[in-house]
This record gives sequence, structure tokens and C-alpha cells, in this order.
Amino acid sequence: MAAIYILTTVLVVLSFLADRKKTWRGLRIGVKRFLKIAPAFLSMLLLVSVVLSFTPDQFLADVLARDSKWIAMVAGLSLGSVSVMPGFIAFPLCGILLEKGALYMVLSAFSTTLMMIGIATFPLEKAYLGTRLALARNAVSFFVALAVAIATGLVYGELL
Repeated sequence: MAAIYILTTVLVVLSFLADRKKTWRGLRIGVKRFLKIAPAFLSMLLLVSVVLSFTPDQFLADVLARDSKWIAMVAGLSLGSVSVMPGFIAFPLCGILLEKGALYMVLSAFSTTLMMIGIATFPLEKAYLGTRLALARNAVSFFVALAVAIATGLVYGELL
């Protein structure tokens, strides 16, 4: 992550050296857009954080480690679609769920939809992308997540 910050800083400095006016104009536009989206993003992040703080790990383990792998995968797709959490929380959570008996394909479905589908963020996406594009993005993401989960199940021998 530090490499991204360093690279960005170097590129901004190079841009500043190349054309000071364009760089300042670009930075001002970026800050304005960030400040415009920040309240909606922060309120959504706060809401999701509160909901996740009340959701125990054992509940997720019970739902995602069911006897029927197809029901568990649908549960993983569903829970991941309505949740939002950053990767640094999601991946350790998947490790915990794996220890509690969740299948790799279920964890794949859960983590992929968690990162790609935004039911909780849909109002924000709709405001910036429009309803049709936000719906299309989420639908395509859902089918990609389903394909990834099935492929994971095949690779790990869970669907044979």
C-alpha cells in the first residue's frame, strides 16, 4: 500500500513540474468531488459498521457452514451481497469461517460478492452512476461471483 502512495506522490510531483496550472486544477477538481461524495460514503460506512458490529461471527459460521453446499453457497452469495466490509476484515473473517467448517466455494461466493456487489451501497451508486448502470454492474458482478464460486468448488473438489 505504501508503494501506491509513493507512486502517486511521485506522479503528482512530476505533473506539477510539467504543468503547474493543470495539476492545481486537477487537484482542486479531485478535492471537490471527494468532498461531494464524502458525506454519503461516510454515512453508509457508519451504518454498515454498526450492523456488522452486532453480527456475531458464530451466526455467519452457522449460516455459511451448512450441510447442503448449495444452500450454503446461496447464503454466502446473499450475505456477501448485502454486506460491505474492507478486505482487511473480510479475508481474516473468511479464515475464521474456514476453521468453523465453511467450504472454499462458499467462502469464495461470500468474499467475492462482499467486494463486488453493493446492495448497501446501491443508493450511492445510483446517485453517481444512474439506476440502469448500477443495476447492470451489480447483476454482472453477481454472475461473476457465482462463476468464481463454482470454479472454486470444482478446483477444490467440493462439487465432484
